[in-house]
Amino acid sequence: MNKITEITKRDILDLFRNGLVISDIWESKRVSYPYYGRLEEIEFLKRLYDLKSMPSLYSMYANAEEEIWQHTVKNDDYPYCWVFEDERFQLKNGRDDIYLKFLCEIFHPTVRCEEGYWREYLNEINRLLQNDGYELYPAKKISNRDIYDWRIFNPLESKIFVPYSQRNQKMIKEQKINITISRKARYQIYQLLEKYNAVYSETDETGWNYKITTFEKVVNDIKQFYIPKYYNDKKRYMETNDIKCVVSSGSPYTVIDIIEFFEKYNNDSDFELEINAIFKLNELPIRLINGKIESIYDAPLLSCQLASIQEYGLKELLQEADSYYNEGNYKIAVEKIWDAFERLKTYYSPTLDKKKSLEKIINDMSENKEPYKNLFEKEFSELTVIGNSFRIRHHETTKADIEDNRHFEYFYKRCLSLISVAIQYLDNS
Repeated sequence: MNKITEITKRDILDLFRNGLVISDIWESKRVSYPYYGRLEEIEFLKRLYDLKSMPSLYSMYANAEEEIWQHTVKNDDYPYCWVFEDERFQLKNGRDDIYLKFLCEIFHPTVRCEEGYWREYLNEINRLLQNDGYELYPAKKISNRDIYDWRIFNPLESKIFVPYSQRNQKMIKEQKINITISRKARYQIYQLLEKYNAVYSETDETGWNYKITTFEKVVNDIKQFYIPKYYNDKKRYMETNDIKCVVSSGSPYTVIDIIEFFEKYNNDSDFELEINAIFKLNELPIRLINGKIESIYDAPLLSCQLASIQEYGLKELLQEADSYYNEGNYKIAVEKIWDAFERLKTYYSPTLDKKKSLEKIINDMSENKEPYKNLFEKEFSELTVIGNSFRIRHHETTKADIEDNRHFEYFYKRCLSLISVAIQYLDNS
């Protein structure tokens, strides 16, 4: 798919060629950042392309690697950012996923210069990409540094952060989610929050300078949705602005909201690692991933799983399914997850036809062990029958209607369960 416009690509190219204007206290200044970060240009390109197998533009060189070395290392006479317009690299007119993968590599921890203006460039590139329906996001970590991947941009989600209790309000009310936090865990959580409770200097609209803590910022964030409360010594449920009171004896879902908002102000620290260690120590079935708390039992596809998918269409369908499911639109979510299921079968096409592609997927999943091979063959077959028998992707009058949302949930989770395992084995030789 090609949703990224020529305008956006030109703006991003200009960004690297001409620099970025940022505010610096009392004035603005123009800063620059090389797309290849702290690496040599050819070293960066070799992370993404097999340069030795790519043709050279000139007959005197055996391949693209020799040519590029000659003109970027030995002579250094190629214009800056030439690669963005070289047709061999498919950045100017190629598929969106190729271009997005290239941008993600710019911000990989191995590549990026931590002392440089990479964050400012990332934010500006995201602003430009969001106009075309994409964004870069931290999908996983290495050495406690974010590795970025791309995803479909959800403008509603980006305008305001919706905390856990509000995202899952319906399921909490229906008791489909039921989380309790022990007194011991609450104590440990508060101690960690206190450790990361910083003091900020801010200025109001009148120009008055004042100090504000992370605790106060988080309370203000929560008040956009509801008034935080806790049980006092007399077991009365009282309003409060005191984080310690809420963490000690408030609703477990408010405690989770506090953790999520707290992470916003500490996403460059070890906060996520430390809070997840507390969850694990106290056997809480939740984890903090990229600023959001998820259940370890009923989580959607993890960001790191999606990041491993190389095939654009499959990745897009899974993101759409996940988005619709989180919105509570189970009917469309099931349709999208079944589209993804069918596309998964053809993952290795056109190199392999659909039948052989599916055989490879099952063989990789089962590691050629007969009991698991039979198991996965049966599950793929049964899900195919479900997709053909019910009104999921096909709407003939002969198909069985699905009228109960609980049935949609069952179909979605069953299909997702198989897909989430299968994608971990994709591209395995």
